[in-house]
Amino acid sequence: MLAATQRLRRSADFAAAIRGGRRAGRGTLVVHLLIDEPAHATTARAGFVVSKAVGNAVVRNKVRRRLRHLVRPLLAELPPGASLVVRALPPAAQAGFADLATDLEGALASARRPRRPR
Repeated sequence: MLAATQRLRRSADFAAAIRGGRRAGRGTLVVHLLIDEPAHATTARAGFVVSKAVGNAVVRNKVRRRLRHLVRPLLAELPPGASLVVRALPPAAQAGFADLATDLEGALASARRPRRPR
Protein backbone atom coordinates (compact mmCIF):
# COMPACT_ATOMS: atom_id res chain seq x y z
CA MET A 1 0.00 0.00 0.00
CA LEU A 2 1.20 3.49 -0.75
CA ALA A 3 1.09 6.11 1.97
CA ALA A 4 -1.66 8.71 1.66
CA THR A 5 0.89 11.39 0.78
CA GLN A 6 2.15 9.23 -2.11
CA ARG A 7 -1.23 8.68 -3.79
CA LEU A 8 -3.01 10.68 -6.46
CA ARG A 9 -6.66 10.86 -5.43
CA ARG A 10 -8.32 13.78 -7.20
CA SER A 11 -9.36 13.50 -10.82
CA ALA A 12 -7.82 16.92 -11.45
CA ASP A 13 -4.42 15.54 -10.41
CA PHE A 14 -4.81 12.60 -12.80
CA ALA A 15 -5.89 14.92 -15.61
CA ALA A 16 -2.96 17.28 -15.03
CA ALA A 17 -0.45 14.43 -15.20
CA ILE A 18 -2.04 12.89 -18.29
CA ARG A 19 -2.43 16.17 -20.19
CA GLY A 20 0.74 17.94 -19.14
CA GLY A 21 3.15 15.11 -18.42
CA ARG A 22 5.51 13.15 -20.59
CA ARG A 23 4.12 9.88 -21.91
CA ALA A 24 6.00 6.66 -22.53
CA GLY A 25 4.54 3.27 -23.29
CA ARG A 26 5.56 -0.34 -23.34
CA GLY A 27 3.66 -3.53 -24.17
CA THR A 28 1.69 -3.80 -20.95
CA LEU A 29 1.42 -0.22 -19.70
CA VAL A 30 1.72 3.49 -20.37
CA VAL A 31 3.18 5.98 -17.88
CA HIS A 32 2.46 9.70 -17.71
CA LEU A 33 5.05 11.65 -15.71
CA LEU A 34 4.57 15.28 -14.72
CA ILE A 35 7.55 16.80 -12.95
CA ASP A 36 6.19 19.82 -11.14
CA GLU A 37 7.76 21.00 -7.91
CA PRO A 38 5.28 22.89 -5.75
CA ALA A 39 6.65 24.38 -2.55
CA HIS A 40 4.52 22.22 -0.24
CA ALA A 41 5.32 18.83 -1.84
CA THR A 42 7.50 16.47 0.16
CA THR A 43 7.28 13.39 -2.03
CA ALA A 44 6.35 12.15 -5.48
CA ARG A 45 2.83 10.79 -5.94
CA ALA A 46 1.42 7.97 -8.06
CA GLY A 47 -1.97 6.92 -9.36
CA PHE A 48 -3.17 3.93 -11.35
CA VAL A 49 -5.69 3.53 -14.15
CA VAL A 50 -6.83 -0.02 -14.83
CA SER A 51 -9.89 -0.09 -17.08
CA LYS A 52 -12.44 -2.83 -17.65
CA ALA A 53 -10.64 -3.66 -20.89
CA VAL A 54 -7.94 -5.31 -18.73
CA GLY A 55 -10.38 -7.82 -17.26
CA ASN A 56 -12.94 -8.38 -14.55
CA ALA A 57 -12.64 -6.86 -11.06
CA VAL A 58 -10.43 -9.66 -9.73
CA VAL A 59 -7.94 -9.30 -12.59
CA ARG A 60 -7.96 -5.49 -12.42
CA ASN A 61 -7.25 -5.50 -8.69
CA LYS A 62 -4.46 -8.05 -9.14
CA VAL A 63 -2.83 -5.88 -11.81
CA ARG A 64 -3.25 -2.76 -9.63
CA ARG A 65 -1.68 -4.48 -6.60
CA ARG A 66 1.30 -5.62 -8.68
CA LEU A 67 1.83 -2.16 -10.14
CA ARG A 68 1.51 -0.51 -6.73
CA HIS A 69 4.16 -2.87 -5.35
CA LEU A 70 6.49 -2.08 -8.26
CA VAL A 71 6.00 1.71 -8.11
CA ARG A 72 6.61 2.10 -4.35
CA PRO A 73 10.45 1.94 -4.51
CA LEU A 74 10.57 3.96 -7.75
CA LEU A 75 8.82 6.96 -6.16
CA ALA A 76 11.89 7.66 -4.03
CA GLU A 77 13.91 8.24 -7.21
CA LEU A 78 11.51 10.91 -8.53
CA PRO A 79 11.78 14.56 -7.47
CA PRO A 80 9.35 15.86 -4.82
CA GLY A 81 6.12 17.04 -6.38
CA ALA A 82 6.28 14.70 -9.38
CA SER A 83 3.03 13.02 -10.41
CA LEU A 84 3.11 9.57 -12.00
CA VAL A 85 0.07 7.94 -13.59
CA VAL A 86 0.44 4.31 -14.63
CA ARG A 87 -2.22 3.12 -17.09
CA ALA A 88 -2.43 -0.65 -17.54
CA LEU A 89 -3.15 -2.02 -21.01
CA PRO A 90 -5.09 -5.26 -21.66
CA PRO A 91 -1.92 -7.40 -22.05
CA ALA A 92 -1.08 -6.58 -18.40
CA ALA A 93 -3.69 -9.14 -17.32
CA GLN A 94 -1.60 -12.04 -18.65
CA ALA A 95 1.83 -10.50 -17.97
CA GLY A 96 4.00 -11.88 -15.22
CA PHE A 97 5.43 -9.82 -12.41
CA ALA A 98 8.85 -9.65 -14.08
CA ASP A 99 7.34 -8.47 -17.37
CA LEU A 100 5.43 -5.70 -15.61
CA ALA A 101 8.59 -4.66 -13.75
CA THR A 102 10.62 -4.50 -16.96
CA ASP A 103 7.96 -2.51 -18.80
CA LEU A 104 7.46 -0.09 -15.90
CA GLU A 105 11.16 0.62 -15.44
CA GLY A 106 11.69 1.05 -19.19
CA ALA A 107 8.71 3.36 -19.62
CA LEU A 108 9.65 5.44 -16.60
CA ALA A 109 13.25 5.78 -17.79
CA SER A 110 12.00 6.87 -21.20
CA ALA A 111 9.63 9.44 -19.69
CA ARG A 112 12.44 10.92 -17.59
CA ARG A 113 14.79 11.42 -20.57
CA PRO A 114 14.97 14.98 -21.89
CA ARG A 115 13.11 15.63 -25.09
CA ARG A 116 15.01 15.81 -28.33
CA PRO A 117 14.57 18.96 -30.39
CA ARG A 118 12.50 18.48 -33.54
